Amino acid sequence: MSPTLLILGLGYSGAAVARAAVRAGFTVIGTRRDPGSDLGRDPGGAAGQSGITVIPFDSAAPALREATHLLATAGPGPDGDPVLASYGAAIAAAPCLGWLGYLSTTGIYGDRQGGWVDEDTPPDPTSERARARIAAEEGWRAVARGRSLDIFRLAGIYGPGRSALDDVRAGRARRIIKPGHAFGRIHRDDIAAAVLAAMRQAERPPVRVLNLADDEPAESAEVVAEAARLLGAPVPPAIPFAEAEPSMSPMARGFWAENRKVASARTQAMLGLRWRYPTYREGLRGILAEQLGDRPA
Repeated sequence: MSPTLLILGLGYSGAAVARAAVRAGFTVIGTRRDPGSDLGRDPGGAAGQSGITVIPFDSAAPALREATHLLATAGPGPDGDPVLASYGAAIAAAPCLGWLGYLSTTGIYGDRQGGWVDEDTPPDPTSERARARIAAEEGWRAVARGRSLDIFRLAGIYGPGRSALDDVRAGRARRIIKPGHAFGRIHRDDIAAAVLAAMRQAERPPVRVLNLADDEPAESAEVVAEAARLLGAPVPPAIPFAEAEPSMSPMARGFWAENRKVASARTQAMLGLRWRYPTYREGLRGILAEQLGDRPA
């Protein structure tokens, strides 16, 4: 029998993992709060994908009893991790589960004033959102109960439908200048490749921290300029950070207040892969080629 992957949260990243797992021979079940909502409009979503069964989140208990692999993609809310709140006991008791994965964030490392962090760097969260992520990670460690658990700490997620190319096309791109403020990204397809590689490994430690971040942290303004160049569009004018900050949301201000570079060489070595898109340049070119029909999605 084929292994069964249950994805609790078929969003942008979860759907990409689902498609990769189907191609690798997994039986895939994924949840949504409303299984019929936005599937057709979700870039890279699960709509029409053969082999992916979409069920309501509130009806996942039977699938949990069948799953050999489980991936949780939902972030914590005001009441903590929604998956653990609804299914923590069922996950702990699931009879077939051998592997669990949780998509977390590199935000748990906090502000390092431009310094590097790696998989061994202790978390130092500076926001309530990041502290909630740490609590969720600890909850997953507790519920794993000796089974393999991979905690994936993701940098800024981008890909088709969610990139600087879309911002430039829509006229909403802002080239904000804050010298020295560089951060990492991870392409949607590299997230899927990393999760699939982790699931398929026969030998792994009980708990791993895996950093999903590309090889070249870069300033936001550089990415916007490259997207404009690829599209043959005018490069948006430079906006000093001090000028842009007053109009930012609290979440955006929190992002710009932190500055760190995330290393992932050890993660790539542990998973036996190299990123398909090691920098934003390859990533943006790949997205544009896909949108122009030059390569399959």
